[in-house]
Amino acid sequence: MAFHNDLGAKGERIAQEYLISKGYEIRAVNYRHRKAEIDIIALHENFLIVVEVKTRTAPTIVPLIQLVPPSKINHLIRAANYYMNRHKVHKEARFDIVYITMKAHSYDLEHLKDAFYHF
Repeated sequence: MAFHNDLGAKGERIAQEYLISKGYEIRAVNYRHRKAEIDIIALHENFLIVVEVKTRTAPTIVPLIQLVPPSKINHLIRAANYYMNRHKVHKEARFDIVYITMKAHSYDLEHLKDAFYHF
């Protein structure tokens, strides 16, 4: 597996652990529908949470939302709608970004809730 794939998988595991520690119930990981892949689907409070995980080895200087282009946002929305219809989820959807910056022996994590409202 390529380095960027290993890095992404590690970031997704860290994000899952973080979300679980905050009371989120993980429902799906790497959920695919057509051209979209949702990194994490979770339930929290009264929401279905769609999480895009971004993992880097250096901090970004751009706002987190700019890491997810509009075309990806559209794919995520369609995939979330499909998931909700297929699994009969009757909750409001929320789209979050978890951004992880890996360091030598640790990491920094930022969680941007309602990320698409910041767009």
